[in-house]
Amino acid sequence: MSSLAVARGHATRLWRRRLTRSLVYLTLLVTTVVMLYPFWYMADNAFRSLEQYQLQSGFSLDSWRELFRTLPIGRQLVNSTILTMGSIALILVASTTAGYALGVLRYRYSSAVFLLIISSMMVPMQSIIIPEYVNLARLGFINHFYGAILVYAALGAPFSTFLMTAYFRRLPEDVIEAALMDGLGYGRIFLQIMLPLAVPAIVTIVVLQFIQIWDDLLVGLLFLQTPDVRPITVGLATIPSQHLLNVPVLMAGSLISAAPAIAVYLVFQRYLIAGLTTGVSK
Repeated sequence: MSSLAVARGHATRLWRRRLTRSLVYLTLLVTTVVMLYPFWYMADNAFRSLEQYQLQSGFSLDSWRELFRTLPIGRQLVNSTILTMGSIALILVASTTAGYALGVLRYRYSSAVFLLIISSMMVPMQSIIIPEYVNLARLGFINHFYGAILVYAALGAPFSTFLMTAYFRRLPEDVIEAALMDGLGYGRIFLQIMLPLAVPAIVTIVVLQFIQIWDDLLVGLLFLQTPDVRPITVGLATIPSQHLLNVPVLMAGSLISAAPAIAVYLVFQRYLIAGLTTGVSK
């Protein structure tokens, strides 16, 4: 083969590589714009009055003043925090202990139990929400934080247990054997060894469940109907009935509601990626 043909082949491969890279970057750019545009729209219109929004000209803080006059934003943010933190605490307790039992102890019928947990993830939330409402209403748990916390914990525990089980199964068994030889029981192994090793998976669960619970509307709308226990998402859902089509007020409230979830994701994103990929690499 002549040197000219070799040079042409090299130039062709280089051109294809550059074209592929350009297409990848273009796809990423388009995806970024599509994903970030709603946030830009929300932030841009949150600082307009209704008249300015209709004219798409000028900025003001009128929508923010109207929002704080309409809703008890501080109280509803506290309510959302109580719901989210309480639910995540229950989910972590259930998923870490269940994941340890299913992934490490491997007791009799553990595979069948694990299969049932995975199967529960396939059940749509909408199909079980009414039975849950009826059962909690009979117990008097409607319009109380603990009722909604139990619902969120029940909905989030199956996936979290699946993730913790998969993570624990991929941890080295030599660590457990060495701890047993040193005289540690399975309880101390769980608390002193397994939990510290599972921090990436735990952080992953916290971030995913925080975003899911904080942004949820359906459970809060059904189980927390009185104003003093409403989370921020339910409070925002009541705005259209008070201010018909006041988009800037809705955008201002949505910006406040979305900010905590965005902040949690940005702060813990590298731990989230580590928790989702470490189990695969081991």
